[in-house]
Amino acid sequence: MKKHKNIMIQGTGSSVGKTLMVAGLCRIFAQDGYRTTPFKSQNMALNSFVDIEGLEMSRGTVIQAEAAYEIPRAFMNPILLKPNSDNNSQVIINGKVAYTVDAKTYFSNSKNLKKIALDSYKNNIESSFDIAVLEGGGSPAEINLREYDLVNMGMAELVDSPVILVGNIDIGGVFASIYGTVMLLDEQDRKRIKGYIINKFRGDSDLLKPAIEILDKKFKDEGLRENF
Repeated sequence: MKKHKNIMIQGTGSSVGKTLMVAGLCRIFAQDGYRTTPFKSQNMALNSFVDIEGLEMSRGTVIQAEAAYEIPRAFMNPILLKPNSDNNSQVIINGKVAYTVDAKTYFSNSKNLKKIALDSYKNNIESSFDIAVLEGGGSPAEINLREYDLVNMGMAELVDSPVILVGNIDIGGVFASIYGTVMLLDEQDRKRIKGYIINKFRGDSDLLKPAIEILDKKFKDEGLRENF
């Protein structure tokens, strides 16, 4: 096996295209001859997929695994949350129902949850695959939750992964969302971002060039452009 490498796709928010972007990268790397896997440390969904061992996992991760020509396995998504009210979720750990908990209690257990995610990565992903394509959740700029984070920059830090940030131009405000997300991160997290993708664009890409140049200049003025 080649030396293990990873890359993480994070987004400026939900529904920007992270899941499909990860699936696409999984297919590209697999077609290039690398044994590739997706990994999403924590996912929230009402429905799940049952793997060959009878363990539950995210359906989005299943699509990504199949894109990589791999059998979907629960270790690719060690923590799955199934909301059952506005404040409570059923917590599924390593494919098995563990408990039901409210958000505040869940976050208070973040140290243990990070260990679960990291153990799954180290024991199943890093040791068996050439490349892992990680998927974040929501936005990394939820700064009130950074200390508890185990799906965005928190996970990237645990496995020392570079990050590509995805924004959705289809809903408007993509440049503000990209710039705002980056600037809300602390310095160490910013350094992990190696580029950004403007997703769901239709039309003449030349129309984007002036805005991209302005955004790049702003990042350069902040001392960040050399990261990209």
